[in-house]
Order: sequence, then C-alpha cells, then structure tokens
Amino acid sequence: MGKFLALLLLACAAGGGALMYYQQVYAYYDEVEPNGETDVQITSMITDAPEPVLYDDFRAIDATSSPIRYRACFNTSMSHAMLTETYVLDDGAVPLTAPGWFDCFDAKEIGAAIEAGEALAFTGTENIEYGIDRVVAIHEDGRGWVWDQLNRCGEIVFDGNRAPDDCPEPPEGY
Repeated sequence: MGKFLALLLLACAAGGGALMYYQQVYAYYDEVEPNGETDVQITSMITDAPEPVLYDDFRAIDATSSPIRYRACFNTSMSHAMLTETYVLDDGAVPLTAPGWFDCFDAKEIGAAIEAGEALAFTGTENIEYGIDRVVAIHEDGRGWVWDQLNRCGEIVFDGNRAPDDCPEPPEGY
C-alpha cells in the first residue's frame, strides 16, 4: 500500500508540474492579429506622441494574464540614422524573455545587440497601460522587436508604494 501511495504522489506531482509548465509557456498566450498600420509605433521627438513606422513581417503574442507579456517581431527598411533623428531613444530598455516557441524574439540576443550598439531602443508608447511602457528596438540589419516593460512609476506603485509627485496619478485600485 505504501508503494502505491508513493507512486500516486509522484504521478500527481509530475502531472501538476507538467500542467504548471504548460500554463506558463503556452496556455495564456494568443497570437496578435496585425492591423497593418499601427502595430509598430515609436514616440516622435517633435510631437512627443507615438507615430507608426514602416514595417513588414510582423508577428506578435500577448496574454491577458500579465500586462508585460506582449512581444513582437518585425522588419523595417528605416535606417538607424533616420530613426535617431526622428524618434526618442530609450536608455532603460531591457528586453524581457519570451516563450521558446516564439523563436523570433530572443531577449539575450536583443539585449546583447543593444549593448553592442548594433540595435537601438526607442520609446514606443509611454504608459500604454499605467506604469508600463512599450519599447521598440531596431537592429542595424532591419530586424525589430517590441515588448512591454515596467517604467519607474510602475515599479514604485506595483511594489505597494505611493506614486511620486512626478508620476501620473494611478487609477483606482492601485
């Protein structure tokens, strides 16, 4: 009887672990249908508002389980010279990992390219949701990536602290 209970316990643990893995990596993600016009936006230096940029080969995933699970990949013909003269650079960009099956988005490769100066990171949309900015990085070869990350205000408020005076007022419930 003891062996049976031990095997049952191990089977339940293995099944629970497999279910948890599936939920974290696959279950909550959905592919995003591109609209072909505003899927990739970067904040303009002149207007201080997000503007659509030229892109093709757009792929994206998102999940309702977390506001920072958005990841996208695309290609663009826009040069670094033109981009840096037109759009706001983002010095705090840190790409977040994506599920392994979304193979066009490799956070380590993107981060290394940003550090080496081969890719530039731009502010996509500030506060796309309170405390979360959309970031766009573009490699010199035209590959591009988009992700959402916490901004300074979001980090403070989501840790349970009051928003600093220079941050927008958080919505009710924060």
